[in-house]
Amino acid sequence: MKIPLKNERELAAMRAAGRLVAETFAMIAEQIAPGITLKDLDRMTEEFIISHGARSLYKGYRGSQATHPPFPGVICASVNHEICHGIPDERVLEEGDIVGIDIGLQYRGYCGDACVTFPVGRVSGSAERLLKITQRCLEHGIRAARAGNHLYDIGAAIEDYADKHGVSVVREWGGHGIGKRLHEPPSVSHTRMPVRGPKLKPGMVFTIEPMVNLGRPEWRLLPDGWTVVTQDGSLSAQFEHTIAITRRGTEILTRL
Repeated sequence: MKIPLKNERELAAMRAAGRLVAETFAMIAEQIAPGITLKDLDRMTEEFIISHGARSLYKGYRGSQATHPPFPGVICASVNHEICHGIPDERVLEEGDIVGIDIGLQYRGYCGDACVTFPVGRVSGSAERLLKITQRCLEHGIRAARAGNHLYDIGAAIEDYADKHGVSVVREWGGHGIGKRLHEPPSVSHTRMPVRGPKLKPGMVFTIEPMVNLGRPEWRLLPDGWTVVTQDGSLSAQFEHTIAITRRGTEILTRL
C-alpha cells in the first residue's frame, strides 16, 4: 500500500477545500431544526457550494461499481439508526432526532470531506451522550494520528475510548486517503488491528470518521443500495475530519 505524500502546494490547496467544507457546515448548523426536510438541507448545501466555486463529490457517485445506482444527493443525511450514506429525501426532521450530515466537495481540483451529527432540537440523554462520546472518539483518533505513530494506532485509540463507555464502533466502514480524488490510500480502520500498520509521515492526508452505535456494531444495507443502518435499531452517530500529517504536527483541514 503506497500512501501518497502531499507537498506544500498541495497541502495549501487542501486547506482551501477543507475550509470551504467547514464554512458549509457553519451554514447548515443554522438551518437544523424541527420541521426542515432533508431535501431542503441538500438544496441549501448545493446552492452554497456552487456559489463558492466548488462541486459536490457525492451527487451521481456510484462507488467502485459502474452498475451501482448513482447517489442522488449532495449530502449524505443519516437519521437516528442510520449509520451512514443516508439519502436526503423528503423526510421531515423532528424534535429529538439526530442527523449525520456528510459533505464531500471538490474545490480548485482538491477534495474536502467531513461529517457532523447534529441534534435536532432537544434530544434524549442517551442521544446526547452518544454524540459526546463519538466526538471524543474522533478526538482520540486525531491525537493518535501523528508522525512517528502507526496508521492502526488510530483505530486502537478510538475503540479503547468507545469500550470504556459501553458503545460499539462499526468495523467495516473506515476513513480513507484523500487528495485530488475522494478515495486514495490508505484505508483507515477505526478499530483495533492485529498489526500497527504503516508509519505515519509528513505529507499524508486522510479522513478519520468513526461511526459509533449505542448498541451492537452490526449493520445492514437497505434496498436503496446506499443507506446503512444498525442491525439492532439502536442510535448511531458519526463525526469526521480530514487531517494532514505535517512536520509541525497534525493539522485538521476541515475545521474553521
